[in-house]
Amino acid sequence: QVQLVESGGGSVQAGGSLRLSCAASGYTYISNCMAWFRQAPGKEREGVAAACSRGSRTYYADSVKGRFTISQENAKNTAYLQMNSLKPEDTAMYYCAATFLGGSMFGRDDYKYWGQGTQVTVSS
Repeated sequence: QVQLVESGGGSVQAGGSLRLSCAASGYTYISNCMAWFRQAPGKEREGVAAACSRGSRTYYADSVKGRFTISQENAKNTAYLQMNSLKPEDTAMYYCAATFLGGSMFGRDDYKYWGQGTQVTVSS
């Protein structure tokens, strides 16, 4: 059974940094693509960053370009999201997703496995 477990969320002040981790178990290898999504209260879940081909290809939402970095550590079957220069509007529950099914890299229906989420709160 494939499981994705996120960690690393927390509360920080604007301008601070956090590093999220997504540990995948039940895989024999990191899936073709892994992604991070987020969902703020009252808003739809949106894609933030994605990495494919063991991190050789990366994709970012315009809102986080230059501030967030997605990476993968194959030996540990883990994906990371380094978040710098955090803003209050980055406050959300962050979810890890794996196994891209095709379609949009940030399509909410285009990933097979999802984690339970980790909360990120950025105060001004």
